[in-house]
Amino acid sequence: MLTTMVMLVCLTPAWADDDLTVLSEARLGVAPGRQLELYLVEQAFEQLDRRTAAFEAIQSRQQCREWQRQRREFFIQQLGGFPDRTPLNARVVGRLQGQGYRVENVMFESRPGHHVTANLYLPETPGPYPGVIVPCGHSHDGKAAGGYQRASILLARNGMAALCYDPIGQGERYQILDHEHEHEFFPTYGGRLPVPHPRVKFLCTMEHTMMGLGSILLGSNVAQYRIWDGMRAIDYLQSRDDIQKDKIGCTGNSGGGTLTSYLMALDERIVAAAPACYLTTFRRLIESRGAQDAEQNIFGQLAFGMDEPDYVMMRAPKPTLICAGRRDATFDINGTWELFQQSKRFYARLGYPERVDLNDADLPHGFYLPQREAAARFLHRWLLGQDKEIHEVPPESLPDPTTDKDWLALSEGDWTRQQLYCTPEGQVLLMEGEKSVFQLNAEREAELREARQAAWRQLDAGQRRELVASTIGLPAMPPEPATAQPPAASRHEVVGTIQRDGYKIEKLILTVEPGLRLPALAFVPERPGGHATLYLHGESMAADAASGGPIEKLVGQGHLVLAAELRGIGETETGHHKSDYGRGYFGRDVQEIFLAYLIGRSYVGMRTGDVLAWSDLLAEYRAENGSPRELHVVAQGEAAIPALHAAALQPDRFAALQLRNMIRSWVEIVRAPETMNQAVNVVHGALRHYDLPDLIELAGGTDRVQIEAPADVR
Repeated sequence: MLTTMVMLVCLTPAWADDDLTVLSEARLGVAPGRQLELYLVEQAFEQLDRRTAAFEAIQSRQQCREWQRQRREFFIQQLGGFPDRTPLNARVVGRLQGQGYRVENVMFESRPGHHVTANLYLPETPGPYPGVIVPCGHSHDGKAAGGYQRASILLARNGMAALCYDPIGQGERYQILDHEHEHEFFPTYGGRLPVPHPRVKFLCTMEHTMMGLGSILLGSNVAQYRIWDGMRAIDYLQSRDDIQKDKIGCTGNSGGGTLTSYLMALDERIVAAAPACYLTTFRRLIESRGAQDAEQNIFGQLAFGMDEPDYVMMRAPKPTLICAGRRDATFDINGTWELFQQSKRFYARLGYPERVDLNDADLPHGFYLPQREAAARFLHRWLLGQDKEIHEVPPESLPDPTTDKDWLALSEGDWTRQQLYCTPEGQVLLMEGEKSVFQLNAEREAELREARQAAWRQLDAGQRRELVASTIGLPAMPPEPATAQPPAASRHEVVGTIQRDGYKIEKLILTVEPGLRLPALAFVPERPGGHATLYLHGESMAADAASGGPIEKLVGQGHLVLAAELRGIGETETGHHKSDYGRGYFGRDVQEIFLAYLIGRSYVGMRTGDVLAWSDLLAEYRAENGSPRELHVVAQGEAAIPALHAAALQPDRFAALQLRNMIRSWVEIVRAPETMNQAVNVVHGALRHYDLPDLIELAGGTDRVQIEAPADVR
């Protein structure tokens, strides 16, 4: 046995024990996997500080109105605008009778062929009534969830009509159905959760972000679909004779609080609003849970100066009640108070400080009984013109909250999911001719394509590069010497050397931006004589570094190889300390991707800058006689699209480009209902201007750019 062990040791090649790690917490002062996150957080906080300074400078009512106008226009622009109003084709498909209220099951089309399913809770007394829309939070049952039923029943029993509707990706409006298999549970990282319909495959939060990726590429946001559904819900209420058209309210919780905040900021028909368990500040959100789902992040809003308090201030001086839970683990109560203080000052400047208020309840996250009652009282005051003591159940009948934690959820008269169905089979996508968000996005891309291609043809090569650079947020040409960073050669350091047979490996660190250092391994042959290759692997610089591997074969031909990492890849990959949400579908770094999105940056754009920085270094690295080497690039996976952008922007740098496992076109992301790990590849509005094949042409065409083993988006 001892002899066998000795033989194994003798046969083990020297490279197997090589430590190819470059970065360390001791050297950086922070764990390498936290470096990019902290870099993005610092930028976000700088932008928020500038916004705070601008807010503090507001003095007059005219300045308040200008603040509102700028943010409304920006908000609508970043959503991609709104479609034209089309016929609702609304119909009542069922009726239910409750105790002190009645329910109509309603369907209407917010867009042609795209149905919204809703329950309209009506008082038993004769109308007309004020109308309240109730957008749901992230409940998989949508409008059938108990809290939203109870809130709607409470409103109806107190003289207000409540239209509670399913968001896309929830209730009867899931946008991805499995037509081959039936499911009983969602797979979750904390166990199993029953599905609301056997054809439903993904959690609602997963669906929202999948829809969001294609929307981003079109210069829109999945929030646009959500907001437009709400606006068309108001259209429906106003189309009815039993609704008072000038008395419209809105209340929702969690994700429904998000939508209430968006709707009340953008739709002037909403007289009174009560968003619950959402509003805080982005600073507090980033410090705690981080960026949320796709619809909760608007591109560049922090860079522009739009924080969550602006959702309240955009509607000032219309009445607004901010409902919050002191023990809310998702949306920090301290940020909610900061938001309220800003909003109160803004309302006061306009002369109406009494019209904004905060309900700070000793509650966790959720639409619990005290929040529902507070919202109902507030809406009753402003829609019906009188204060009323509203209780869901008699207070004297409530159990002691110190001994019975279920008292917060007490109610009566809940309906089953099936009783509240509006569709024949429980899902809109099972109806003939129904269009999903993915189909609507694909149609929008087809509309944009003709205009995009026509505009591209009118530009010369230089103009095309300027357009590409501005789209990804990168200067088209190197900065002028007066503002340029030091040359890459002076921004790198060698921190270690490994000797192998016929070549050595030098460990490098390059400072690409202040506070952001990236690692690389330089494979230097003993007798260099070939070109230099920038080797960009999408997972790790060490992935192909084994003896006999692809890198060693290049070195054996006399080529200098720089195996480099782009930010967020390999040693600087983020998300290791975060939750597992989205892993396998969006990547563990999905929160950092959306944080970059909030500050107006994309991973593609940032990484393109990294490719150019590494190429600067490699062109002169250990060059003989000071003559720059001919540069070749091998890139794969996550590194491929940034490498293609770099070559398209500055093609004279690169003699050849070999791209592996890269998607063929961004259009594939738009068209596919289900994608894997594509969040890192999307760029806001890219498909308004160009697609990946356009970059191949700009980089020198197929003579210079070689595509191998194209990747599927799924």
